[in-house]
Amino acid sequence: MKLSKWLLLLLIAVAVAAFIAFDLHQYLTLETLKTKQADIEAYRSAHPALAITVYALVYIAVTGLSLPGATVLTLAGGAIFGLLWGSLIVSFASTIGATLAFLAARFVFRDAVKARFEKRLQTIDEGIARDGAFYLFTLRLVPLFPFFAINLAMGLTALRTWTFYWVSQVGMLAGTVVYVNAGTQLARIDSLSGILSPAVLGAFVLLGLFPLIAKKMVEAIRRLRVYRHWPKPRQFDNNLIVIGAGSGGLVTAYIAAAVKAKVTLIEKHKMGGDCLNTGCVPSKALIRSAKWLSHLKRHEEFGIKQAQADVDFAAVMERVKLVIKTIEPHDSIERYRGLGVEVVTGEAKILTPWEVQVTTAEGVKKLTTRAIVIAAGARPFVPPIPGLDKIDYLTSDTIWNLRALPKRLLVLGGGPIGCELTQCFARLGSRVTQVEMAERILAREDPEVSETVMQRFKQEGVDMRVGHTAREFAVENGENILFAEHEGQTVKIPFDQVLVAIGRAANVTGYGIEELGIKLSPRNTIATDPFQCTNYPNIYAVGDVAGPYQFTHTAAHQAWYAAVNALFGGFKKFRTDYSVIPWSTFTDPEAARVGLNEQDARQQGVAYEAVTYGIDDLDRAIADGEAHGFVKILTKPGKDQIIGVTIVGEHAGDLIAEFVLAMKHGIGLNKVLSTIHIYPTLAEANKYAAGVWKKAHAPEGLLRWVARYHRWRRR
Repeated sequence: MKLSKWLLLLLIAVAVAAFIAFDLHQYLTLETLKTKQADIEAYRSAHPALAITVYALVYIAVTGLSLPGATVLTLAGGAIFGLLWGSLIVSFASTIGATLAFLAARFVFRDAVKARFEKRLQTIDEGIARDGAFYLFTLRLVPLFPFFAINLAMGLTALRTWTFYWVSQVGMLAGTVVYVNAGTQLARIDSLSGILSPAVLGAFVLLGLFPLIAKKMVEAIRRLRVYRHWPKPRQFDNNLIVIGAGSGGLVTAYIAAAVKAKVTLIEKHKMGGDCLNTGCVPSKALIRSAKWLSHLKRHEEFGIKQAQADVDFAAVMERVKLVIKTIEPHDSIERYRGLGVEVVTGEAKILTPWEVQVTTAEGVKKLTTRAIVIAAGARPFVPPIPGLDKIDYLTSDTIWNLRALPKRLLVLGGGPIGCELTQCFARLGSRVTQVEMAERILAREDPEVSETVMQRFKQEGVDMRVGHTAREFAVENGENILFAEHEGQTVKIPFDQVLVAIGRAANVTGYGIEELGIKLSPRNTIATDPFQCTNYPNIYAVGDVAGPYQFTHTAAHQAWYAAVNALFGGFKKFRTDYSVIPWSTFTDPEAARVGLNEQDARQQGVAYEAVTYGIDDLDRAIADGEAHGFVKILTKPGKDQIIGVTIVGEHAGDLIAEFVLAMKHGIGLNKVLSTIHIYPTLAEANKYAAGVWKKAHAPEGLLRWVARYHRWRRR
């Protein structure tokens, strides 16, 4: 740090230390104001210009140094100078002081913060460049954080000083007037009866109502800004239009119809979305067939001398198709029309915040609506790897069209989708090579989770290539080749077919959000606020298109909030609750999680204790031949409050539900331990894991006294 910065920091520290050492805060209290009121008014009458100057300098010093007392000084401004002059003086003094604190934070700390958090600060600066003035105005008008914190935080951004000054002055003006007005009334209280005067009561009512009024003002300004280019219809065809009939869209439409709203659901492809047609349902059907084969191969382990099967891959895939058809009626057009939803098969395009165009087989029509919920989903992400476009690659959308089993399948990606399909095809008879650029698969889980699944994959013949980065695809002598980089060396991996499974990209183009200017997040999903709302107050987004989780159950979870907020947000809005989000990867063994795991806790600096119970010791797991895996629980240090659970093993996705319930409703491990679990079941693993925690927290001192008591009783 430069000498000039150290000197400024030292000067500020000395000033703050003097303020504390000489107890100067005693002069900035309401009691002092009332006690010295007559003397202060006499001085102001005798020396008006000097009084203004001294008061302004004190106010600037207090706000510039971020010292406590600005609120009392504001009230004093009303008491000493009256509403008009008090508001004027406080407005300029508070803004000048805030700007000095802003400049000091920028001068002393911005370079150091930028050097350490450059990427994060760059993202913040981009947002400030777009909407910094409005963000600051909102914070000034509805102070979510103390003003001194806003001054310092804004100094670390790239916000222009002049913008900070004028926005602060305008944004703080309304609040300044309210507080100064309250000060004028406080100055008139000479007795207890004065407290009940209409003027004083009115001032404090205004003080209490100001945050609500300011919030409504911000919302009104936001609406004016975002809607200024769009004419609003006088009446509407719908209360709600939902775009996309996946999990998020279906639940949104269901809820809207249940509360008797007029709702139209638009789907251009198939009802049920990815989950029913290309995701959860078909993958679990395929997993079931593959798992049956894996048990057959273990026949000797179960006392069966001979057992064999001929895999008819086409028949397996037809079974997958049959499972989809069996579940299809749950998400069908007929069912939802029966529930009161108008379902339209066609391609939607948002024309204005209140108008959606639908192109159907019968033609084009326009629908008007009070609110819109976007549930457009996501698609497999295909990376721009040279040569990939020349290969007939598969994705999690297209793999279900296969009817011939690939002899050599290359799976690109070590996430949940890639891992589930890797194991399935290996068990069905393909020679599978899995390529993952990270050093382990399932990188979001703890290392022992990855290691457990990787060991099983290797046992089942999967060629694991972790730490390999795909560089190029090519065809050599009629054979498909992947050139991958591993430890600085180029590795050739031959294959017959490749499955690209390295993630999913939100569908954010093709239906009007670009033209409307709906904002996207840094992850290239639709940006939403805590209420699932976009930058248009009547347009919401849920599911994969919005994130941050790409799970069917979170899409449905978000849908409730979007539907209720879209229909009743004028009265009450509800923040989406992400406090307890579970998920499971359906490999064998399954890996399920809720809350934090150890690597997340360490990264976030969260203190925790961890206990682990090995399922290899569980009676039912031993009887089933599935004695592997573990239950790992993270708790707050010294307490039984659960902050995260990871389960690896048979039916882990089912077992995790008990801990999801416990975390959601604040149930600790002591209560889990005291709950009866049926013997013999896999669910006993949860109780035994709670028992491990209890044993580690046994009251040793009390137990020693109890032991002495029992010895005495034996005499």
